[in-house]
Amino acid sequence: MGLGLIASIIVGGLAGWIASMIMKADTGILLNIILGIVGAVVLNTILSLLGIYAANTWVPQLIVGIIGASGLIWIVRKVRS
Repeated sequence: MGLGLIASIIVGGLAGWIASMIMKADTGILLNIILGIVGAVVLNTILSLLGIYAANTWVPQLIVGIIGASGLIWIVRKVRS
């Protein structure tokens, strides 16, 4: 069983916030949640295509969300510059 909707939003928000601190991005709470959730979904999709599956618990999903959100922040910065 997965995290559930509320837990996914909380983990996504935390992942986005941590990623924004790591990448020194000035984003608000809503964008942090969006970056964390989208980053986790994108990276989980890429990893599953490679045959790698993150567990459905909060720690692996948080790590995947942080990496995914950091990647999204990096991509947005490259596109803007």
